[in-house]
Amino acid sequence: MSGDPGRSEIFAPGLLSGRVALVTGGGTGLGRATALELARCGAEVAIAGRRADVLEQAAAEIGRDAGCEVRAIAGDIREREDARRLIGTVLESCGGLDVLVNNAGGQFFSPAELIAAKGWRAVWRLNVEGMLNMAETALELALGPAGGGTIVNVTLSPHHGMPGMAHSGSARATVEALTRELAERWAGTGVVVTAVAAGTFDTEVMVKYPASVRAGMSRSVPLQRMGTVSEHAWLVALLASPLGRAFSGSTVTLDGARDNWFGPWPPAGLVDDSGEVPVEERR
Repeated sequence: MSGDPGRSEIFAPGLLSGRVALVTGGGTGLGRATALELARCGAEVAIAGRRADVLEQAAAEIGRDAGCEVRAIAGDIREREDARRLIGTVLESCGGLDVLVNNAGGQFFSPAELIAAKGWRAVWRLNVEGMLNMAETALELALGPAGGGTIVNVTLSPHHGMPGMAHSGSARATVEALTRELAERWAGTGVVVTAVAAGTFDTEVMVKYPASVRAGMSRSVPLQRMGTVSEHAWLVALLASPLGRAFSGSTVTLDGARDNWFGPWPPAGLVDDSGEVPVEERR
C-alpha cells in the first residue's frame, strides 16, 4: 500500500488523471469517502449537496487529504433546473465532466403501514427523480456530446426486502432497473451506467437509527462486521476506471454477503449450546 496520504491505498497513481468527477451527497458518509478516493486517484473532483456549509468544510478537508482543490456546489438534485445548474457549474469551472456519481439519497425508519403518502413521495423524489435529473442532464450537457462518460448510481442492499424501510427498498430497486435500461439506451453515446448496491457501512449517518437497530446490524451480515467507507469508495473508483466500462448495466453488490442471508449469523438452528457452529466428526 502507498505510504503517501495523497494517493490511493490500492490503485496505481494517476488512475483517473485528466478526468472530472461530480459526487452528489458528497459532503458526508459514503459520498465524502468516494470523493476523497476519486481525488486520490487523480480526478478533478466536485461535490454537491443541499447544505453549503457542510459541503465547503468537506471540500476543504478532502482537498487537504488528497493534496488538490475540491469544489463544493450547493443545490437540490430533486429540481431539474438545479440539476442543470450543478452540471453547468462543473462544466464552467472544470472544463468538462467525465464521471457522475449519483450518491445522494435518503430514507427514514418506519414500518411500511405507517409511511404516509408524503413520506413515500419524499423518498421517491430524492432517490429516483433526483438520480434521473442528474443522469439525464449530464447526458444532455456533458457526457453524450463529449463522446462518453461514466454514471455510477448508488443503491442499497439487500435485494430481498428492507424491513422498516420499504419506501427506500422500492425506490432503490427502481434505480437498479433504470440503470439497466439507461445502460442499454445510451450505449451508442459511449456512456456507461452502473450501480453499486451498498450494504451496512460504518458512517456517521448510522446514529440516526434506533439503538436496537444499530446493535443488530452486524449480526445479519455473514462477514460479521459493517463495511468501511474506504471499501465502498474503492469500488466506485474501480467502476470509474477503464475497467468499469465492462460493467455497464450491472449492479455490483458490496455488503459482506448480507444479500445471501437475513437474520442472525450463524442461524439459530446451526449452532450448539456454546453458540458455535459444531464440527462434524469424521470416521
